[in-house]
Amino acid sequence: MSKKNNAVGIVYSTNPDYKYQVNEQAETDTLPPKQQDLRVMIDRKKRAGKSVTLVTGFVGKEEDLEKLGKLLKTKCGCGGSAKDNEILIQGEFKEKVYALLVEMGYGVKKAGG
Repeated sequence: MSKKNNAVGIVYSTNPDYKYQVNEQAETDTLPPKQQDLRVMIDRKKRAGKSVTLVTGFVGKEEDLEKLGKLLKTKCGCGGSAKDNEILIQGEFKEKVYALLVEMGYGVKKAGG
């Protein structure tokens, strides 16, 4: 991603010495499992009637989120994705995902019906 894509407030400047202000998002360190406040829920919205298990509230690096997502997908034997601090598991695995996260020591709660 180029610096101009993240420029704040300026579209174009005729000043050749102008320095663009850039929004740099610092990646936060991953919290230990006990300090995480994860929510596990079943979601059917905007998914053509198909159910997915959604794990939200992860605080940390994208790589750690992807590792946890891959582990959960492997244990459930299904597909899914991990991005934007959410893990999406295809299918209804709320109880299984909850049990796995508790076993791994994560702070987790069931959400939704």
